[in-house]
Amino acid sequence: MDGDLSEGGMQTVALGDGATSGEGHQSAPSDPALPWPGPNSAMPAQSAAPPSQPIPAPQARPTSLPQYPHNPGSAYTSPNSANSPAMSPIPLATPTTPGTENGAAIVRSGSSKMESIKTWSISTYKCTKQLLSEKLGKSSRTVDAELEAQIEALRDTQRKYSQILRLARALSSHFYHVVQTQQQLGDAFADLAQKSPELQEEFIYNAETQRTLTKNGETLLGALNFFVSSVNTLCNKTMEDTLLTVKLYESSRIEYDAYRSDLEMLSQQPRSEISSIKLEEAQRNFNGHKAHYDRLRADVAIKLKFLEENKVKVMHKQLLLFHNAVSAYFSGNQTALEATLKQFNIKLRSPNTAPPSWLEQSVPETFQTIFGSLSSPTK
Repeated sequence: MDGDLSEGGMQTVALGDGATSGEGHQSAPSDPALPWPGPNSAMPAQSAAPPSQPIPAPQARPTSLPQYPHNPGSAYTSPNSANSPAMSPIPLATPTTPGTENGAAIVRSGSSKMESIKTWSISTYKCTKQLLSEKLGKSSRTVDAELEAQIEALRDTQRKYSQILRLARALSSHFYHVVQTQQQLGDAFADLAQKSPELQEEFIYNAETQRTLTKNGETLLGALNFFVSSVNTLCNKTMEDTLLTVKLYESSRIEYDAYRSDLEMLSQQPRSEISSIKLEEAQRNFNGHKAHYDRLRADVAIKLKFLEENKVKVMHKQLLLFHNAVSAYFSGNQTALEATLKQFNIKLRSPNTAPPSWLEQSVPETFQTIFGSLSSPTK
């Protein structure tokens, strides 16, 4: 082999796995006459190996991700194919997570709560200032003389009707104990009539008298309870509902006067850009509270009118009932007493009768009608 190389002959040597050194580098030939490729020269290829493919030049690394338009149901198209569409870059922005929308809603609700608290604080401050100014005589108040007189008359009427209600309840309670005592007294007379033959007729006569008084007393007691219930509804529900509207009206009157005083104070200040903005805002607030005040004042006037009509109608019926029932009882006219209760559709419940069970109350009348038709004999 040395002889051939010395004569100038070239021999192609195939570099296999064994041509590398243990350190991973190629070993140089021992003969200095044998040429060694430089760093830019190509390696000699084997004579038996096929020609190698050219190595493509390295491409620049993309800075954005490509988008691949893809229709559902169609085949996937590679981005390197000839028919692939042009790639559009995706902007490198911060992705939106599902929690950010909920966070924004929470922020909005929190800001709205803060605004409502701020509005309430300002309104409370203005109303407190207006009340103190009115008590100290430093501010004027809006007065509707006719409506204020009607409201004061209603409060006086409620106090008097409450007094009537308290006395009627006391009468009903005391009379209930009288009826119970008469019933026990009649039972005692009847028991002694059995044990005292010599006084049997007198005891029986008194026992029958007490039983008759007990029966009539229960009838009068039913009329008294109906009277108490009606007056209680009128006094503690109908009048109280109207007075609740009156309280809302009085609160709106204070707010109206507070914003009216604020508007008058701002209108007296020298004009500037900031004062003009504040004046416009005060005018808007004043108009809103004025509309609210006028609406509640109209509601109070209507309720007072309807309350007066309802009071006259209810009390006319109840006073007639009370008079007829008491007169018939103490005159001993049992027929007139029963007729009075029928006239006002008052049904008495026996004291020994238990209230109906929940099952009896829940059964519809239609089922009762069906059961009654089934139990009746067919013609």
